[in-house]
Amino acid sequence: MRTAEEYKDLTIKEFTKAADIYETDQAGIYEMCKDDYPYIAAELEKEDYQDLLDCGCGTGPMISLLHEKDATKHYTGLDITPKMIEVAKAKNLRGVDWVVGDCENLPFEENSFDVIICSNSFHHYPNPQKFFNSVKRVLRPNGRLILQDYTAPSIVLWFMNHTEMPLANLIGHGDVKAYSLDEIRKFCSVADLKIDNLEACEKFRMHLVARK
Repeated sequence: MRTAEEYKDLTIKEFTKAADIYETDQAGIYEMCKDDYPYIAAELEKEDYQDLLDCGCGTGPMISLLHEKDATKHYTGLDITPKMIEVAKAKNLRGVDWVVGDCENLPFEENSFDVIICSNSFHHYPNPQKFFNSVKRVLRPNGRLILQDYTAPSIVLWFMNHTEMPLANLIGHGDVKAYSLDEIRKFCSVADLKIDNLEACEKFRMHLVARK
């Protein structure tokens, strides 16, 4: 069993290699991240917001889309991999902050953001409860967490966690675990986040909207 730091080191090494191709036609498995963008964009349109944090932002594809649509809002991208942030910064998007940091310990003041998005990053976090607790701290009252990641029926989930992800670790991927909807409910409950919506979607995707 790997330690939390070993998983994080794997993730940093994986995405250091992936940074230069992450938003190209050669993105490979990372192409699937694009499937999450319409869900997140649609959710963001439901309520006004000013300050948005993208946890596990990668090279910033989601922030780039949002910034193109509305450059008056304040966007912050956070990623544990310095190379990802380096590539994101090179986009020179005005009014966007790019930060190297750990999503389990968000490096921001309390009540800093109206909305936090997290797309296809959560399964890399070895201490998931720390992420939810940190989200609660930096969200403003009534602020939203919009999270997309993997989930599956219990048998498939067992296979993913006991076979697929350990094999991925062996070839250099930092995947830790995919979670059931019940586990997500518990994380939110412990962090005192109220669930607005939690559902399993197509392609083994999970959609969560939770609120402070």
